Amino acid sequence: MSRLSDLLRTLGKLDPQLAKDLEEEIRPLQKRLPFGLNFERHAPEAVELAGHRIRKGNKVRVLPTRYSSERGDQRLWHVDSIDGGIASVSTPNGDEREIQSVPVEDLILVAEFRDRIYPGLRPDGTVQRGGDKPFHTVINGENFHVLELLTFTHEHAVDAIYIDPPYNSGSRDWKYNNDYVEGDDLYRHSKWLAFMERRLKLAKRLLKTDDSVLIVTIDEKEYLRLGLLLEQTFPESSIQMVSSQINPAASARMGAFGRVDEYIYFVRLGESAAERVQLSREWVSARGRTHTGAPRWDMLRRSGGGARRQDSPGGFYAIYVDPEGPRVEAVSEPLAAGVSSPPEREGTIPVLPIRKDGSEGRWMWSKQEFERRLAQGRVRITGNPNRGYVVSILKDGEYRKILDGEYTPTGRGVDGSLLFEKDDVELVRAIPGTQWRVASHDATQYGSRLLRDSVLPGREFPFPKSLYAVEDTLRFFVARKRNAVVLDFFSGSGTTAHAIMRLNKQDGGHRQCISVTNNEVSAEEQAELRELGLRPGDAKWEQWGICDYITKPRIRSAITGRTPDGEPIQAGYKFVDEFPMAEGFEENAAFFTLSYESPWMVEADKAFAAIAPMLWLRAGAVGDRIDSIEGGWAVTDSYGILKDLDLASGFVAELQRHEGIRIAYVVTDDDGRYQQVASQIPGVETVRLYEDYLRNCESTGDI
Repeated sequence: MSRLSDLLRTLGKLDPQLAKDLEEEIRPLQKRLPFGLNFERHAPEAVELAGHRIRKGNKVRVLPTRYSSERGDQRLWHVDSIDGGIASVSTPNGDEREIQSVPVEDLILVAEFRDRIYPGLRPDGTVQRGGDKPFHTVINGENFHVLELLTFTHEHAVDAIYIDPPYNSGSRDWKYNNDYVEGDDLYRHSKWLAFMERRLKLAKRLLKTDDSVLIVTIDEKEYLRLGLLLEQTFPESSIQMVSSQINPAASARMGAFGRVDEYIYFVRLGESAAERVQLSREWVSARGRTHTGAPRWDMLRRSGGGARRQDSPGGFYAIYVDPEGPRVEAVSEPLAAGVSSPPEREGTIPVLPIRKDGSEGRWMWSKQEFERRLAQGRVRITGNPNRGYVVSILKDGEYRKILDGEYTPTGRGVDGSLLFEKDDVELVRAIPGTQWRVASHDATQYGSRLLRDSVLPGREFPFPKSLYAVEDTLRFFVARKRNAVVLDFFSGSGTTAHAIMRLNKQDGGHRQCISVTNNEVSAEEQAELRELGLRPGDAKWEQWGICDYITKPRIRSAITGRTPDGEPIQAGYKFVDEFPMAEGFEENAAFFTLSYESPWMVEADKAFAAIAPMLWLRAGAVGDRIDSIEGGWAVTDSYGILKDLDLASGFVAELQRHEGIRIAYVVTDDDGRYQQVASQIPGVETVRLYEDYLRNCESTGDI
């Protein structure tokens, strides 16, 4: 009850006795905790929006004076008017209303998460090398608000979300309400949970309900609480946690064991399931019969529970083996109760399911199943007359791999069993266990150093993931989804988008990644910049932000194969797909900054420039973007927009001439005319502007 505690402290200054009495009444209520994860969901959250225009009616804070290291006034002020670069602002102060005049340049826009927002996007450039492939997108903005935007463009349309949220280490790795959360904050865990729950609820609205996955990485400081939060937020899903080694050298912990791994939660919705993919041998824990890189042959004689003859009398029959093969010559009927010796058959040796201790066992297949599967080549005979024969089989799961084309038979042996080329046993096709110890997942070698020494020479970013770790993690769920939409709303350095490009190159996929990050400047850099008289919103301040300094340059460099200075990247990719980084990728990317629009301007069709990129995103981020509808309507590769309904016939005719149209947007406040246009373009999704957009903004305001 952090908010309530704050109010009681304030009240204590005005009326100590009343505050004490209220605290006595509240204390018993604090003990009545429901079963499950308990935290303060109603603690307020707000974000400062540097660089955004200040308008009348905005909520703002007053920035500290230049060259000051102070935090400045943390109160929220209301902009009452603006005249000649001077704003009149007011805020309640006890029973009084405080008013002051402040230069607009000394104000910074503030958005509280309880406020309804009307998001837009401002284009910040593109890089194009991918022809007609969809664009990867990078959005610079507060991720909660970007998630609200994406509920309009991508509701239940995302195949996979991969996020690496703040670990809540207590070492200034994230902010809550414009203030770093320190390790001694009593409400540190509660703030983190409230922060995460708000975003996970929106993320749930974006994931496909029938088949999608949420992947979250975390370390030991919050993994228990995160697990409970995921169960509460996604009660209908299947959740599993993996331990992954990311630092073989171990991070020292004072008086404790060195940390070498982190955890990965997989939240699978609907029919989502991990795919068997080709892996190096280090992924699997055993070199024995489980993973050999070829179909696995198992013994026909049952072992374990229910393995005795009396457990299934029909499974006790003789398999007659011709030693000349050896091969199966015939199969007897199940032996009658009390009969242990089968009839002799000339030239053959009968094989019975006798267990190692000499007791009578049983075969796993009935006589009829055995004969049918023998004809399929699923029975192998090994051994000799002196030491005896072993009957091995391909179970249904292994045979399915052959039918699916994972393994191709090259013929049959003398016993009629399927033969295969000898596979490279250093590569296996499998789903691994829950402990990953893979050299390519070293975050130091293939995260920090790959970024600093190769892609962005000299640029530092704290704790980026190994490129190959993210690639491998996603591969299990998007290997067969070559058009998957992947979202990362804690994108940081842009590793997820980089990994998706690698996956696309390996199989010719058209997957696209939406990366969301802010332009936060690190705590250390902030102190240095303030000493230079700089503040958030200044161009020389913003140039050092995560998005502008790391994320966008990395994605540009990955695609072009050149560093930010224009030099070819002097390194090569490793492991699954090895080639010089200087080759780049045949991919496209578009960059945007989140904007905050006025609903009245939107409704009056005066904010089209900000809404236009969202319409393009909703249509798949493919091909050209419609940035103007001055002619009354426009149609491009995947969508069209009709503004002048008197020109509807020409618009509809043009839509019908285009293949691949996904959406038709109709700008009108007349529902009848909208329905009339929609009825003329069956098979194409229609969206009414700006009604659908405004209604969506209103529906997300209470999260």
